[in-house]
Amino acid sequence: MAKKTVTTDNSGTFKTIANLWPYMWPSERPDLKRRVLWAAFYLVISKLILMLVPYSFKWATDALNGELDFAVDSWVPAILLGPIMLVVAYNVFRVVNVGFQQLRDALFASVGQYAVRQLAHKTFKHMHRLSLRFHLERRTGGLSRIIERGTKGIEAIVRFTILNTLPTILEFALVAAIFGFNYGWEYVAVTALTVFGYSWFTIRASDWRIQIRRDMNDSDTDANSKAIDSLLNFETVKYFGNEDMEAERFDKSMASYERSATRVWTSLGWLNFGQGVIFGAGMLVMMWMSARSVIAGESTIGDFVFINAMLMQLSIPLNFIGFIYREIRQGLTDIEQMFDLLDVDAEVQDAPDAQPLVIENGNIKFNDVYFAYDENRPILKGISFEVPAGKSVAIVGPSGAGKSTLSRLLFRFYDVQKGAITIDGHDLRDVTQKSLRAAIGMVPQDTVLFNDTLAYNIRYGRPDASQEEIEKAAELAQIGNFVRTVPDGFNAMVGERGLKLSGGEKQRVAIARTILKAPPILILDEATSALDTATEQEIQDSLDEVSKGRTTLVIAHRLSTVIKCDEIIVLRDGLIAERGRHAELMKLKDGLYAKMWERQMEATEAEQRLRKAQEADELGVVLRKKTSDS
Repeated sequence: MAKKTVTTDNSGTFKTIANLWPYMWPSERPDLKRRVLWAAFYLVISKLILMLVPYSFKWATDALNGELDFAVDSWVPAILLGPIMLVVAYNVFRVVNVGFQQLRDALFASVGQYAVRQLAHKTFKHMHRLSLRFHLERRTGGLSRIIERGTKGIEAIVRFTILNTLPTILEFALVAAIFGFNYGWEYVAVTALTVFGYSWFTIRASDWRIQIRRDMNDSDTDANSKAIDSLLNFETVKYFGNEDMEAERFDKSMASYERSATRVWTSLGWLNFGQGVIFGAGMLVMMWMSARSVIAGESTIGDFVFINAMLMQLSIPLNFIGFIYREIRQGLTDIEQMFDLLDVDAEVQDAPDAQPLVIENGNIKFNDVYFAYDENRPILKGISFEVPAGKSVAIVGPSGAGKSTLSRLLFRFYDVQKGAITIDGHDLRDVTQKSLRAAIGMVPQDTVLFNDTLAYNIRYGRPDASQEEIEKAAELAQIGNFVRTVPDGFNAMVGERGLKLSGGEKQRVAIARTILKAPPILILDEATSALDTATEQEIQDSLDEVSKGRTTLVIAHRLSTVIKCDEIIVLRDGLIAERGRHAELMKLKDGLYAKMWERQMEATEAEQRLRKAQEADELGVVLRKKTSDS
């Protein structure tokens, strides 16, 4: 794990903001930088205009009360000192101020959304760079919710850091200067104490609420993960009639979220109450001081109104102090988990001097390969074998022997812990992952399709393929007839994870996109083990066509699919127990392969007898029905 980019600790807040600066000030977009500057400029102008609002209120009050001192305010044109004009000016200043604020928001909208887009894009790419181990250990639903919250959090941080913090400080300085110049340091002191007391309380209370917010986020992530996991396994839930159990699990997570969310809102109420008490106390002291001054004849009623208006106006940036701090802190909490994801280093990375893999022949070698997912449970223990260019080698063995691990290592989802895997003499660790995976095609046991069209899923093998090439690949994969029976043809949607298609149809789509990719190396990872015997034979014919002329590694459970392979390697407990062609291995009567073959043949024969019995029963029912009808 790299050093954390984002932290919600007070000591690291400013460093965190600095790390987020590239999203707030995009170096590659000077036009957005100009928008930020213009937005800040308009905000400063609106603050200056805002200072004139209390003044116009004061002048209007004094004019209505007959207390306006023309000698003091001689710099103001006489026509503007009329009560009606001053009341108009008061409202004009407020409208102009609102106009500048809206102009600021309009200018900054594209900046905030660009920051969200860039961060979401970076996170999405990083997620695809992380190892298979990482994704197997995390819940997809939880990851999606973390990214969703994080992108919203970055928008809040960008907006409030740039457009509110500095202008708010400027407004405090202007108010203090006006009070000090017109009324004396006592007013400045009370204002400063109110501001600092309000800010201190807000910061402390917001820090207390951070953990409450984090608990709510964790509960939200857990509930979302359970919901997505349950819906993705909809059929399994139905098979076992566990709808109520799933609803109860989800409700428990939502109950935890309910408690955390209630605490968030309750704590917000206490925060707002405390802020009101502090500001009310400061305003009480200021009004008392101003009233005494009016009674003593040292100031006018307009001054009393002016100070009140200034304080009420000051409450807006004071509220922003609390709001800005809370939003930034809550935004940091929301993006903390997402940046934790960005801080995760990829387990498998390209070497600094990695070169693209150029396939000359496609010869694969496993040289004394050791590997373990967990150091206490080794999977491969010194495996060595070769898949000659253009030949096919099958890997068979009991479950857990390490068969599928070989394909994951060949794709470099993991790195070997000892030994080496080479293609045409190039160590996989010395070539780029992108070029390696471009050279290998995979037809897996469990084909998962995207919730898109048939054409999209086939074209996924080569995104720039033409429609004609897609149709040709479909014909070679023997899925053309099926496509012609579907109303929308290649534009038919396949459903979530391809659930609208049968197992055989999904496998044919997988074969079609592998044909379209046209890789020099092919991996068939138990590509037919989940299919019935009849469908298996049809798919196997397609696989045989695809494998011609390609270096092929076949990982199989059903031994009937590997009879034609040039060599069969039998794994047991992470070691090579036997190797040879089918006929050679069958001669080893006490061999593991021969025993596996015998058991599978017995299972196949039993399956055939059962099917014939079922067909006979169905035929008998039909004949009896015809007899009774006659």
